[in-house]
Amino acid sequence: MKLGIVGLPNVGKSTLFNSLTRAGAESANYPFCTIDPNVGIVSVPDERLQLLGDFYQSKKVTPAVIEFVDIAGLVKGASQGEGLGNQFLANIREVDAIVHVVRCFEDENVVHVDGSVDPLRDIETINLELVFSDLEILERRIAKTVKVARNDKKAAGELKFLEKVKSHLEADQLAITLPLEGEAEEAWMGEYNLLTYKPVIYAANVAEEDLEKDGSGNAHVEKVREYAKKQGSEAFVICAQIEQEIAELDDDERKMFLEDLGLKESGLEKLIKASYRLLGLHSFLTSGEDETRAWTVKLGTKAPQAAGKIHTDFERGFIKAEVVNYQDLLDCGSYAGARDKGLVRMEGKEYVVQDGDVILFRFNV
Repeated sequence: MKLGIVGLPNVGKSTLFNSLTRAGAESANYPFCTIDPNVGIVSVPDERLQLLGDFYQSKKVTPAVIEFVDIAGLVKGASQGEGLGNQFLANIREVDAIVHVVRCFEDENVVHVDGSVDPLRDIETINLELVFSDLEILERRIAKTVKVARNDKKAAGELKFLEKVKSHLEADQLAITLPLEGEAEEAWMGEYNLLTYKPVIYAANVAEEDLEKDGSGNAHVEKVREYAKKQGSEAFVICAQIEQEIAELDDDERKMFLEDLGLKESGLEKLIKASYRLLGLHSFLTSGEDETRAWTVKLGTKAPQAAGKIHTDFERGFIKAEVVNYQDLLDCGSYAGARDKGLVRMEGKEYVVQDGDVILFRFNV
């Protein structure tokens, strides 16, 4: 999963990115590596992994990972190349979802690019640049499609759909809010890879005093939440400054620090959970003496396709899946104990993998 972090200058975007990825670097549970200066990989926090690893005395514990991309250069005129905008708009096309950081704090020492704090104006500024970029994509596709539409019924249908999408964007609406009719429209929309069709999570960046109250009473946060709700998106509160402090701590210190602030989880954990919900993802687990590992799949994934996440041969030669719930396995004290109680099931090709399943795949190639 790849998430692009966007936002105007001085909203806390890069502070958040650096904090999230540094937290990944310094925690044993959150391995981190740098791909290039603005890309980092952070492990998905999952307490089940270490417990399961201890249960099997695994030599290695491997979590699922998320790739974060710090998208810089988004200012007014980005779609026309301002602030290296074209380069970074191209980066956004490569991500699965967008984390839009919105400034919801007042601080006269941190200058706002537009002179005042107004989260809805900031969101619209970014969205307009995404819309302008998408309109260029659509216009090129329309010019290509119109040439064959006269003699091709399918192309004629696509041309009609392209015009519908274009009109929607020209009305300052995001592509993701356009209701799609039928499989053909869904397939076409997927081909265009529009920026405004990507799912968005809004991260309301607040001052420390607003964090414990989860932004309650902060008018800026309420506006962001209301906007996100109308768009069918999710919004959560984060304090980039606090995340920066958390990133400097080890696991035990981090836990105490969060407790002192009255928080149950860090911004990284909030963001990852929101991302999984947004993209419809969950994890199944594999475990043994050599390795305990989490594998991320989409909700509704069937056993053979889940096996294919491990190796294509597993999917090609899939026979059966031995499945036991993670908690049932731990409660029984052993795999044999879980089997004796009838908690280990043999599932076939139509089995839909569930979150927390511990699976042993049987295959033959």
